[in-house]
Amino acid sequence: MLRAIAVAGFISFAAATATQAQDEGDARRGRAFAEELCARCHALQRGETSSPNPNAPPFPVIARVPGLSALALTVSLQSSHVQMPNFVLDTQERHDVIAFILSLRTTN
Repeated sequence: MLRAIAVAGFISFAAATATQAQDEGDARRGRAFAEELCARCHALQRGETSSPNPNAPPFPVIARVPGLSALALTVSLQSSHVQMPNFVLDTQERHDVIAFILSLRTTN
């Protein structure tokens, strides 16, 4: 029972942290960062459906994944990927990249 309460508390904290990350992120800085570091493999622009590396999903496709949240992106950006270089983003860079990816959901 205590373990379930601790897990629930952790999930609540993680969700609050992820929401804060989305609120604190700057999509323009996230885009600049992604252009510098991620564009070698990932397509970044709205409407792009293929990436320079065919194994790297385009950011606009990632942004439209049903149920995608800042929390899911936080976990993904902090996890190792077999075919992806192991980048270590600082907190602000992560917030900014998350804000940029989530901004690709909307159309302007």
